[in-house]
Amino acid sequence: MKMRFTKLFLLLVLLVCAVATLRAATATNSLVWHKAADRVDADVHGEALWPLLEQIAVSAEWKIFVEPGAEHKASAKFKDLPSGEALKMLLGDLNFAMVPQTNGPSLLYVFRTTMHNATKQVVVAKPAKRVANQLLVHVKPGTAIDALAKSIGAKVVGRMDMLGVYLLQFGDAAATDVALAQLKNNSDVLDVDYNYYFDPLPSVEPVSSSSVPANSGPVSLKLNPPTSGDPCSPIIGLIDTGIQSQSLGNLNQSILPALSAVGDTGSGASPQSLGDPVALFTPKQTTAAAGVVYPTHGTSMAYTILNAISQSSGGSSSARVLPVDVYGTGGTTTSWNVAMGVKLAVDNGATILNLSLGGAGDNSVLNNVLQQAISAGVVVFGAAGNTPVNTPTYPAAYPGVYDVTALGSPGQLAAYANYSPQVDMALPGTSVVYLGSQAYVVQGTSPATAYASGVAAGTKSVNCLTWLEILSAMQKKFPVPAK
Repeated sequence: MKMRFTKLFLLLVLLVCAVATLRAATATNSLVWHKAADRVDADVHGEALWPLLEQIAVSAEWKIFVEPGAEHKASAKFKDLPSGEALKMLLGDLNFAMVPQTNGPSLLYVFRTTMHNATKQVVVAKPAKRVANQLLVHVKPGTAIDALAKSIGAKVVGRMDMLGVYLLQFGDAAATDVALAQLKNNSDVLDVDYNYYFDPLPSVEPVSSSSVPANSGPVSLKLNPPTSGDPCSPIIGLIDTGIQSQSLGNLNQSILPALSAVGDTGSGASPQSLGDPVALFTPKQTTAAAGVVYPTHGTSMAYTILNAISQSSGGSSSARVLPVDVYGTGGTTTSWNVAMGVKLAVDNGATILNLSLGGAGDNSVLNNVLQQAISAGVVVFGAAGNTPVNTPTYPAAYPGVYDVTALGSPGQLAAYANYSPQVDMALPGTSVVYLGSQAYVVQGTSPATAYASGVAAGTKSVNCLTWLEILSAMQKKFPVPAK
């Protein structure tokens, strides 16, 4: 009887310990930085140094530099401490130095040896920005969207009737927030979300002929005329800015007539319904003040895709690029515009989607549109992002999208490249683009993504392997280096 009681007691002790461990492991770490009062509240348990410093950088709005190799796990609970005392509690036996600046954010150096060794900057992802007065909504079939919009004080400014996806516009941000809560509780609404802005695109810069690698030059690619519906003749839907196809010489034969998914309202809204006839779009060239014509981002991505197709197919391929402009005359795009572009590209035969764009905004409606394309067999490549953080960039981080980051040199991630766990492959992050006889260079996960799309399309056009075979081979050939 005594032995049975002892066993039961030990079992209870083990169970209590397990529950305590589980609670500690699942506890939500909290860090609140009251910047105006310079006071801090914290409740953290075993948090590693780097994510802790990322939280501080965001909360305190400081620039933080850390000594490479420094490690620490923070466990502290306190309330209303001055920032200096809070840092002592959080950083334990690590040293730190605060350098205030009059014309910029304060600098925090964290180190084990000397302050001068704190050279690695803690870079944090930029927060998502949204269009203040717009929502994307996905409704059940048969829902009277115009009546629904009117009932919550909105108007429908964008439509994808076949998908039941709409863009609603409100009078102001406050009305938008109220409507979001109402729509989430509406039984006719499958999904609703804010309309997020995407990050600025990387610039395209001219380079002198002496700076171009010796083995680089204008791409030559012969188009093998594809037969209608040929599964071995992929079409790459380039969801991007407008392109200057007439300036790409012989490559123009591999580019289909461009389409536009945006109007010229400049608001991110589009009055076009995808049920209407598709309008052709003639892109405008980007002209510098000195009169030099620069390639647009879309032109650069088209060139990079065709270059990769040429390299992976031996210079002859039936693959073609379908440009879909989601920027119009503005300098940015939104979740809605990209969703429109995806639908437009797929409806016009795209079997690959190239998304050399992205942002922090996780839009569930855009994700739904992409999932429908993926379930229909469309292969999607997305740019991982040009900030060296391990947080996701969308739409690259959505399930089923091949998330592409950039190499700075063979086997090494580029210094600017995102390294989040969702990343699937890493390709060269630099592309030399020719517009006429002038060479330009563009860097980022954008060209890395374009390379991936081109390799996949070129390989498909040569040997007609399954997408699973092609993509598995690419992930082995282009692995993501350890950070």
